[in-house]
Amino acid sequence: MKKLIALCLTAAVLISRVSAAGLIDQLAIQTWTLRNMKFDEVIAFAKKHGIRELQLIPNHIDYKKESTEEMVVKKEKLAANGLHAYTYGVAGTSIEKAENRRLFEFCKFMGFGLIVVEPGDFRIWDDLEALAIEFDIKVAVHNHGIKSLYGNPAIVKQIIQHRDRRIGVCMDIGWVTSAGFDAAKIFKEYDGRVFDLHLKDKRIEKTEGDDVYFDTHIGEGKSNLKGLFAELKKSNYAGKLAIETDSQDFAKSPDAFVTKAKEYVTAQGK
Repeated sequence: MKKLIALCLTAAVLISRVSAAGLIDQLAIQTWTLRNMKFDEVIAFAKKHGIRELQLIPNHIDYKKESTEEMVVKKEKLAANGLHAYTYGVAGTSIEKAENRRLFEFCKFMGFGLIVVEPGDFRIWDDLEALAIEFDIKVAVHNHGIKSLYGNPAIVKQIIQHRDRRIGVCMDIGWVTSAGFDAAKIFKEYDGRVFDLHLKDKRIEKTEGDDVYFDTHIGEGKSNLKGLFAELKKSNYAGKLAIETDSQDFAKSPDAFVTKAKEYVTAQGK
């Protein structure tokens, strides 16, 4: 009984520390934001802004083009600089099983516990689920706009609900918002299956044709970030918030964008 009480007290202390720190400790960067930089520049940028967790894109490590030796060098550079690449994506997938296996072998080699994907064919999911179980790597479906395959959260829920618990969601907050959904509500409806978040904000302009969407600084768009952050804390969300922008202007000079994102999460994510 004494051991049980001690364990409970330890757990309570750990939870209180996480709550006190806030969401800032879960901040990462999706290196699509740094798409104009080379790998070494990405490392320097992350260190400059005090962001340890990276979600790498093929621009910065491409297993289809790079040798094993080149990938080892990059892996060692990350470790030497105190950085951790926790996932890869949005990764390409294929109806050809051998191509998907190659992706999983690469991610296992790099130590990624998560792969972010957006398959162009629903038939690919059976293979991805089988590989997720075999390699014990989580797979998260990413969403773009409402016209994309996964733009409607109802479709995403249908994809994941009867599959292995390693299959979940990488919820792009900006694109969820632009599709007309409330990010806090959708996160809650995914019921613990959100493995990763793309921290993005967008404003919407009505036109005579389709609505037009523009990236804003985090907290300046239409995303219900305050409501979402409340849900994250309520659910003890354990994933990352990966800062990301689709804006070419922000990507050309991302310092201010990332700085403001950190300031917003520090202030609102307590």
